[in-house]
Amino acid sequence: MAKIRITKKFEFEAGHALYGYDGKCKNLHGHSYKLYVTVIGKPIKQDGHVKNGMVIDFGDLKRIVKQEIVDVFDHAMVFNRQSEHKATAEKLQSEGHAIILVDYQPTSENLVIDFAHRIQKHLPSGVSLHSLRLQETESSYAEWFASDNM
Repeated sequence: MAKIRITKKFEFEAGHALYGYDGKCKNLHGHSYKLYVTVIGKPIKQDGHVKNGMVIDFGDLKRIVKQEIVDVFDHAMVFNRQSEHKATAEKLQSEGHAIILVDYQPTSENLVIDFAHRIQKHLPSGVSLHSLRLQETESSYAEWFASDNM
């Protein structure tokens, strides 16, 4: 039986700052992110099964990504907790702002690795994360492929 890949696109707004960076991205700024999530598996082949013919219900994939990524990161600022931005982050958090402190520099590359880990652990048996594409701008994106990380 053939394996099939399916992809769902998600959009969210988030901000970050790259501490110690030598360009404009050292400043607080935001992006309209687009996240493309591709999973792979064999379609269910079981007459009478409500999801017959599906690798995963798009609604189930949406629920996982919304819960693990979109609801967490949308309209939040992301800072490296080991940077000098931590004090700024804590002040903003105390004022009610949505702040996420991570253990890495919040580049698109590192965010997409984090997102892969968050999504993988919630996929049903027989369905694997194939790839992620995190688009930061119209012309820039980072990609993660399972085959590159085995």
